[in-house]
Formats: sequence, structure tokens, C-alpha cells
Amino acid sequence: MQVQGQMQDKDMVNDILSTINCSLVNYATSIAQSSDQNLRQTLQQIRNADEQFQYQLYKMAEQKGFYKPAEQASPQEIQQVRSIFTAATTAGATI
Repeated sequence: MQVQGQMQDKDMVNDILSTINCSLVNYATSIAQSSDQNLRQTLQQIRNADEQFQYQLYKMAEQKGFYKPAEQASPQEIQQVRSIFTAATTAGATI
């Protein structure tokens, strides 16, 4: 019976994490498309709070064994991704 309870907890946590991740994408889209500064700031504040909650829930899920993160990226991989995004951002700024 306890295993079933643990599975339900794991499923609920993973479902909440998935829902928050989708919400974060939607916040980013809404922020990018909003021209009203007050609305942008409000959405950014909500997004930031949701990001903090998502990270706290993720850490709890990881500690309980509900979630196994991907392997850590190497410094070279991080630099490669940084270079790609920097180049894309610079190219977008010059258009």
C-alpha cells in the first residue's frame, strides 16, 4: 500500500513540474508580446515566483528520488551553448 502512495506522490509532483514548465513557456511568450510595461512587470514577477517554486519542487523531487536529472554539462559544453546563444542574440540585434 505504501508503494502505491509513493507512486501517487511521484506522479503528482511530476505532473505539477510539467504544468509549471508549460506555464513558464507561456509567460515568456506573453512577456515578449506585451507592450504594456505594467503588464510586462507583473508577468515577470509571476514568472520569477513560479521559477523559484519550480526549482524548490524539483530539488524536493530529486531528493526523494522522484526525478533523476540529466548528467552535468561539461564546461566546454556550457561554453558551446553560450557561444551559440550569444551569436544568435548578436545576429538578431543587427537585423
